[in-house]
Amino acid sequence: MSHGHSAALEAHLDTANIRLGGAGLKARRLALAAGVVGIGASVLLGGAYGGEHGIFLIKSWLQVFLLVLSASLGALFFVIIQHLTHAGWSVTVRRPAELIASNLTWIWVLFLPFVVMAATGKLGVLFPWADLEHLKAHAPGEYDLVVAKSAFLNQPFFWIRAAVYFLVWALLARFYLKGSLEVGETGNVAVEARLSKWAGPSAILFGLTTSFAAFDWIMSLSPGWFSTMFGVYFFAACATTGFSTIIICCLLLQRSGRLQGLVSAEHYQDLGKLLFGFGIVFWAYIAFSQYMLIWYANIPEETGWYLARQIGNWPYVSLALLFGHFVIPFLGLISKWPKRMPQFLMLGALWMIAFAWVDFFWLVMPTIPHELAEAADYMAIVEAYRDAPTGIFNPINLTMTMGLVGIYAWATLNRLERYPLVCRRDPWLQNAVAFENM
Repeated sequence: MSHGHSAALEAHLDTANIRLGGAGLKARRLALAAGVVGIGASVLLGGAYGGEHGIFLIKSWLQVFLLVLSASLGALFFVIIQHLTHAGWSVTVRRPAELIASNLTWIWVLFLPFVVMAATGKLGVLFPWADLEHLKAHAPGEYDLVVAKSAFLNQPFFWIRAAVYFLVWALLARFYLKGSLEVGETGNVAVEARLSKWAGPSAILFGLTTSFAAFDWIMSLSPGWFSTMFGVYFFAACATTGFSTIIICCLLLQRSGRLQGLVSAEHYQDLGKLLFGFGIVFWAYIAFSQYMLIWYANIPEETGWYLARQIGNWPYVSLALLFGHFVIPFLGLISKWPKRMPQFLMLGALWMIAFAWVDFFWLVMPTIPHELAEAADYMAIVEAYRDAPTGIFNPINLTMTMGLVGIYAWATLNRLERYPLVCRRDPWLQNAVAFENM
């Protein structure tokens, strides 16, 4: 490395360029205000729009909780995979990903409403397997299936698994952030080697915990349904929100005057490739494969889940997801040039976040009453729910999203202000700054 290049790099590593400082104070206050107002408004609206037992309100909470959780899980996956592959190009964008992933150390707090539901005997309102007496009375066929799964679907084991998921995610996020901060301070290559050494086991733990969390928190909303591909589907959703959030974070940091000379169009092109590959193409591949296999087998216990998304007004949401999550962004980001244009890439990332929201809405919200779910006459169900609303325009959707996303943005900004935005002594830093796509 020449003296000129070394001097230029040192200039880019000036504190003003790699520290957010007070620049994010206004945004942080706005995010916190939005969070408090949004959650408060959601609770107030719950009485008027929440439906029986406030089911819409709690489902909306679950939906947006999954959205923000998946953003941090996707960022954690990004960090793990960079160490697993010994990637040098990503050093200058890895710290924002580490800080986004570090939200996993506190995000369990957003799961507490479900703990309260369990403590008050209301968990069965959301998860039918938690109230077997009600299930037996209203859906004896589904009850038999759930009883067969009771060794797994029972409350003590459910809460043990949830604690394990949050603990594993928090430890992994803390491990990689702490190691990266140490390398940034000391330049100790042994620490960097340790992070890479544990990337393989970390990836395995990540895959297992995210898959089982998807089974527990989404698939068991319809406990008679099952899909061996659903864990991978949730992983693809995490990649969508995680990579989109990293892109948005880096672009906003550069807009604030940070990371100048450290993150270039070359890095955004690769981030765009990851979003395109995992969040658009891989998501569509898994979604289609899951649907095709269930359609082909035509087993009532499996097809009922898709039936709920093909009656009433739900086909419009399903089609919006098809075109909004795959067709349109596929055409928009397939070329390298949009990935290198900050404004267009920002639009693309925001678009994908919006349709990730639609995806989780599509996963969480649909419900068919038990007596119709077990009916043999498909056309009778279609006719009975011809005009069934989806609830997508319910104001709780807006306020809940504003609330939980606001709290999540506030916590993320706190981390961005607290820590350096780049690992300044990383041995691959010079390579990352000089990185060019082939």
